[in-house]
Amino acid sequence: MNINWQKKLTSRKLWVAIAGFVAGLIVLGNGSQETADKISGAILSGAAVVGYVLGEGLADGKGGNSNGNDI
Repeated sequence: MNINWQKKLTSRKLWVAIAGFVAGLIVLGNGSQETADKISGAILSGAAVVGYVLGEGLADGKGGNSNGNDI
C-alpha cells in the first residue's frame, strides 16, 4: 500500500479537522474560547506554511533546468 503523504499533509480538510479537534479539547478542558481560537489559528497558519513548502519543493523538483541555475 502506497500512501501519498504529500497530498495528505497539504489537505486543507485534514488541517481544519485537526484544528477543530484541538479547539474542542481545549474547551472541554475548561480552556477559554479565545485560547481555542488562537491555537486553531496557529495550527491553520502552520498548515499554510507546510502546504507552501511542500508545494514549492515539488515544483522545484519537477521543473527547472538541469544545471541548477535559475533563469
